[in-house]
Amino acid sequence: MIKLEKVNKTYRCGGAEVKAVQELNLEIRRGEFVSIVGPSGSGKSTLLNIIGCLDRPDSGKYFFDGSDIEGLSDDELAVIRGFKIGFVFQFFNLFPRVSVIRNLMLPMIFAGMGTRKHRIRSAMKMLYEVGVPERAKFAATDISGGEQQKVAIARALMNRPDLLLADEPTGNLDSKSSEKIMSILGELNQRGMTIIMVTHNEELARATRRIVSIHDGRMIGDEAVG
Repeated sequence: MIKLEKVNKTYRCGGAEVKAVQELNLEIRRGEFVSIVGPSGSGKSTLLNIIGCLDRPDSGKYFFDGSDIEGLSDDELAVIRGFKIGFVFQFFNLFPRVSVIRNLMLPMIFAGMGTRKHRIRSAMKMLYEVGVPERAKFAATDISGGEQQKVAIARALMNRPDLLLADEPTGNLDSKSSEKIMSILGELNQRGMTIIMVTHNEELARATRRIVSIHDGRMIGDEAVG
């Protein structure tokens, strides 16, 4: 599903160059649950942004489902992001004064999918899947951090993506809420969803099926778990 060949990405900060990803090779098969681990500044989030088609590599090749990303237009990449990839972030990125159910409906609204009735039905189904249907009419700021992350996961799944990318999804949560989020991700993977999760937490990484370690933008380890 994912294939990166000698991918490089460099950022320029003032007069300095930061090599965020260097000569990185990686393959991820459909249905895998992979964690990407490494210290702060190791290039984890940059790698996830490239995989998620939010950023393009400076050099090297990236193939998503057999398509060479380099040859795709910005509009074609937007279609991949909108329909094939779901994103979950550390800071939830929910609209704060908007109801939970409308937060979930927004991806379908932006994509022009379904009628209002269909969107409501789909949103409620997702809220049941992550265990917070009773929060549907609450504003996003009026629910707990763990509940907000569940809502964020539900929103990421609204367009039934093939790939779920999670960037430090438990970074702002207590241990109990973190366990619940990891349980949800594990269940999604058991149903066949491909998941790539960035984390600095080695214990959480052990809950996935494969650990890819990077340091200074280079892959230094690739370990099967369990």
